[in-house]
Amino acid sequence: MQSISIELPRIDSEGKNQYLQENTAPSDNYDIAEKQFVQLLAVENLDKQLNINPDIATYFEFALATALTAAYDGAEDYQAHRFLQRILYRINRLYLFWYDDLQNYENERSLYLQRVRNSIETAWQKWELAQIDVESLQKLDVKQALIDRVAYDLNPEISEGSRYIREEMSVEGYKHLLAIGSFDGLVEGSRLSRILGGTANPIQCTLVKVLLEEYGNGRFNRKHSTYFAAMLSEFDMNTEPEGYFDLVPWEVLACANHNFLTTERKRYYLRYSGALTYFEVAGPSAYRNYLTAAQRLNLSDAAMGYWELHIREDERHGQWMLDDVALPLAELYPNNAWELLLGYDQEKLMGDRAAEAVVKSIRQAETPVRAG
Repeated sequence: MQSISIELPRIDSEGKNQYLQENTAPSDNYDIAEKQFVQLLAVENLDKQLNINPDIATYFEFALATALTAAYDGAEDYQAHRFLQRILYRINRLYLFWYDDLQNYENERSLYLQRVRNSIETAWQKWELAQIDVESLQKLDVKQALIDRVAYDLNPEISEGSRYIREEMSVEGYKHLLAIGSFDGLVEGSRLSRILGGTANPIQCTLVKVLLEEYGNGRFNRKHSTYFAAMLSEFDMNTEPEGYFDLVPWEVLACANHNFLTTERKRYYLRYSGALTYFEVAGPSAYRNYLTAAQRLNLSDAAMGYWELHIREDERHGQWMLDDVALPLAELYPNNAWELLLGYDQEKLMGDRAAEAVVKSIRQAETPVRAG
């Protein structure tokens, strides 16, 4: 059988970018390019159309090449990071089903989208890994290192940002926190579901237990996302998933995209398991900050119920993840067990970075209120 090869337009470019508008702010150029990308997602049979007319993606491709250099070759430009993580998320979200128009999934297997995703992930992951001393992780006693990390992260020192949330954040700041948090809170646990298929064993069963509790054991009114929606409703806020997408800092998007990467590639199973261990262990300390703030502000029970639920359940989940997932995996894969630590440490590093970005965003949102 004769194979059919679709020649896709190149993503990389060299020389001066003649397509981006020289007198336009970089953020505006990226916004224009993102809008073009959204239009590309809706093109019927995108790969075929690009083969016929590659010019329909020209503006986007030059913006992509510009952003990759600006974000990862030393400058670390904020707008470039934001653009790249938003584009990557728009591709990754197609792994999930949103109960929307089925035509929105027309290009979910597109080779062009795969190439865009790979070009971003390759540069981004190299940049992320450069911030971790991987060689030192490979020399550690993995099981003891996991136990020590968990012992510390159960009750970490209160950071400046956490203290601000606890003691100073206003009601408007709390609403801003909910808006950003809804990005994950309304689709909670969805990425975990991507690693549950396959051979049955006690490790898999523990992960299923975690997912079932996140999903309210199949009862919609008990699903954790339902509790988050209730908090939003208390303030007459938007309860639609991704309703506040434009408020989400790139650092938060990076956490989501990193989880997509490590759940969709089974080779990264240990990294994701280590990351989930940290996430479940560290969650209660963060939620206590939010709960303390809500109580100080005299908010209703419904306006803080999600935090109370998570504190109770994630304390249990963290212990499950250490005892019944991470440590058994370290025994099962002794030569690769250090990847559990890599996942754990990366999740912590990226989570701390995201938390700082959220606090910064809250402060900025509160400034007009406090000034008034």
